[in-house]
Amino acid sequence: MLNDVARALVYDGWQVILPARRYVPVPIDRGEPPGRAVWLEAHWDQPEELAQRVAAALHGRSVDLLVTWLHDSYRESVSKAVEPLLSPTAPVVEVWSATGPTVVPRKPGSDVEDVEVGRSVQRILLGEVSAFDDTRALSQAEIMASVRAAVDRALEGAPSAQHEVGRRRPQPQIPRPRVHDIAGGLPRWASPAGR
Repeated sequence: MLNDVARALVYDGWQVILPARRYVPVPIDRGEPPGRAVWLEAHWDQPEELAQRVAAALHGRSVDLLVTWLHDSYRESVSKAVEPLLSPTAPVVEVWSATGPTVVPRKPGSDVEDVEVGRSVQRILLGEVSAFDDTRALSQAEIMASVRAAVDRALEGAPSAQHEVGRRRPQPQIPRPRVHDIAGGLPRWASPAGR
């Protein structure tokens, strides 16, 4: 889902590790990139094993940027497992789905809860429909553009922030009839069969 962002980072010279359930190659479409992408098989329900695989792929180096798009049920355990692999100032970009009953944690008085003191967190909340046209779903291009912009802000050292992309699907505002107020005022009709 984040292949376009991974491709952009590879062309910017980054060494990218892509943990995912299924292998999806990063498309190389304009010459040999200065960076490289490595896919790792990931099982989100096994965060410690995932962290060990990432550590092995790092060969002793630390992670300088973390971009995550995880299901809510795995987010906390996976984040805790990979936290020791991050450099002290590595920024984090988190993609959250705002389509369900997701509760995004916030630090009192702040837009975003920092993962660690000194770490910038760029949090993206994805809506269900486009901000430009609420009759269509949020497009992959809109999602990737917002993630890429958040990555750029994180790498520039921007302070933690939350970014909303798209909107929640508008709920129809159809008034419900209030039958109970008028039911007592209606005349009682006798059944024609009872006459």
